[in-house]
Amino acid sequence: MSLYLWIILGTIAGPFFLSFDKKVHFYTYWKSIFVAIAIVGTFFIIWDAYFTSQSIWGFTPRYLMGVSMFGLPLEECLFFLVVPYACLFIHEVLKAYFPTIKTELLGKVFAFAFGMSGLLFSAIYLNKWYTLTACSLASLLVIGFAFTAKVKWFGNFAFTYMVALIPFLVVNGILTGFFTPEPVVWYSEDHIIGWRIGSIPFEDLYYNLCMLLPIVAIHEWMNKKKAA
Repeated sequence: MSLYLWIILGTIAGPFFLSFDKKVHFYTYWKSIFVAIAIVGTFFIIWDAYFTSQSIWGFTPRYLMGVSMFGLPLEECLFFLVVPYACLFIHEVLKAYFPTIKTELLGKVFAFAFGMSGLLFSAIYLNKWYTLTACSLASLLVIGFAFTAKVKWFGNFAFTYMVALIPFLVVNGILTGFFTPEPVVWYSEDHIIGWRIGSIPFEDLYYNLCMLLPIVAIHEWMNKKKAA
């Protein structure tokens, strides 16, 4: 079994088996979860496949099974199922176990920091395709949900994102070569700023936000509609 597939299995194992926890009842959200993942994941697979075809990023064959879908390694396609599932699990666990925590200020600071910095980086690095796309889209999403729509759950999302940074740094660190001679996923230096958190491109912070924010939005909207 490939290293990338082991990473996928390790990421999903805990959240899946704990989905039946009596306090969270995460399995009862499966409909909204998989609808959200399917909608957003389709967009990200298209984005991923195009950037791979342009060598903006790519994959080291020795860490893959060799099975492809949509021009991507099978493991990469599974990534867009497993990581959002795990992050939504964290989102619901935090809501269930910390129902009284105040997240409004965190949400405002988070929105300002990512919204403004995303605009700044995308304006400065117009020739860096990963920087431009990840930072500009993250900024637009944050501005749209936090400042325009002013959704009530944005503070909870910010809390989720900050907590999810811990497993994110571990998983992405493995994928980007912190523990291996070569990275599982490599990035063209022509299309990133070059700042790294260990081995992780700085842009990944914005990329993950782009993926998780609309998934949480769809999940929250569907459950609010269900409860109405």
